[in-house]
Amino acid sequence: MENLIDLKEFTKNRTLISEIFKKDINEVEIAGWVYDSRALGKIKFIVLKDLTGQIQVTAFKNDVSEEVFELMDKVSRESILYIKGKIVQSKQAPGGKELVPSEIKVFAKAEELPIDVTDFSKTELPKRLDYRFLDLHRKKVQAVFKIESTIMQGYREFMIKEIGANEFVFPSIIGSSSEGGTEMFPLKYFEKNAYLSQSCQLYKQMVACSMEKAFTIFTVWRAEKHSTVKHLNEARQMDFEMAFADEFVVMDVLARAIKYIIKKVLEERKTELEELEIKDLVVPEVKYLTFEEVKNILAKHNVQPEPYDLNTESEKKLGELFPNTLLMVHDWPYLGRGFYIMPKSGEGDKRVTRGFDCIYRGMEITSGGQRVHIPEILEKQLKEKGLNPENFKSYIDSFRFGAPPHGGFGLGLERLTMLILNIANIREVTLFPRDKERLTP
Repeated sequence: MENLIDLKEFTKNRTLISEIFKKDINEVEIAGWVYDSRALGKIKFIVLKDLTGQIQVTAFKNDVSEEVFELMDKVSRESILYIKGKIVQSKQAPGGKELVPSEIKVFAKAEELPIDVTDFSKTELPKRLDYRFLDLHRKKVQAVFKIESTIMQGYREFMIKEIGANEFVFPSIIGSSSEGGTEMFPLKYFEKNAYLSQSCQLYKQMVACSMEKAFTIFTVWRAEKHSTVKHLNEARQMDFEMAFADEFVVMDVLARAIKYIIKKVLEERKTELEELEIKDLVVPEVKYLTFEEVKNILAKHNVQPEPYDLNTESEKKLGELFPNTLLMVHDWPYLGRGFYIMPKSGEGDKRVTRGFDCIYRGMEITSGGQRVHIPEILEKQLKEKGLNPENFKSYIDSFRFGAPPHGGFGLGLERLTMLILNIANIREVTLFPRDKERLTP
């Protein structure tokens, strides 16, 4: 099928709808989706939208060609149109301007919509996700993912400009567990058994031990069969690793990164925040507490965490007690941490590590800490965690040839987004979510 218009010429001549209301423009060529249409006898209306805004297209029967007038009320919602015409002032039109069309071409006709894509949609989330490609037509949904895009941009900017880190790409297919204990998705890699990666943890450590500062945005897969509003089986992490750093150096970088990101969102996404009615977002403060101190605080409020971890109730209470705060909970118990976290002090059940969690708005958004860079300690802790050091030989060997002390974190992209935007379900901030029930679209 040939193009209805010369797209190369149109790209040069196209006017975005938002520009119509900012500039004094007479003749325009626009393209977009039909948001609404009405016919009132000798006058017909279309509301056309593009990524930047909406405009009313108005046609009086005697002022436009018969072809244009006939087409005006025959196009279905979300059909894609090219419209050429004249901009006129109008007190009745939204924004004070409207478009009188001289030419209309239908790029694509939309069939009957299976979901409501208006800004007032009442369609339930599961069905919206079934038709996510249509759900993305809604302004509120677009606002979420524009903000999530800015979060990723802010993370990259901060790491490059403020930290001087380099961005790396790590493998997603691995031969053994990255962390131990977490269920994995197995696959056949030619004649070998392999897995989808739970984490780029081990790889970013190897890079940091030679190039000092490494960051990435990495997709992780976790095979737990959970059905919660805060977990996915495929998620994105904003990972960082740094040489010559203990957990406090890492926590400082993390806090500064999140502050930078939220400040950028507040400055650059005002329109989207208004669309989502977000009014309480502020750059957070930072507070440091040990795991034992947190347990004592929670006990005063009759909340009991897990012996070596913070449960959902504990995190929620901490969010209430420390609003708009990045709560860095450090000196984490050894029995609640991975084999790769550096021990700090104590023995047995009292053993403490250089690991930490960051709690923000009542939810854990990242774990991190100083890593083990001494092969003998790694081998000992792998055995203590019930793992075979032979399965981690290449990882352990990477520290035998001059590895500095180092540490890092993995910050959940979707989880940070949902908390910044006060959205209850992580699937709302995931373009195409993957959980135990959903593999399409």
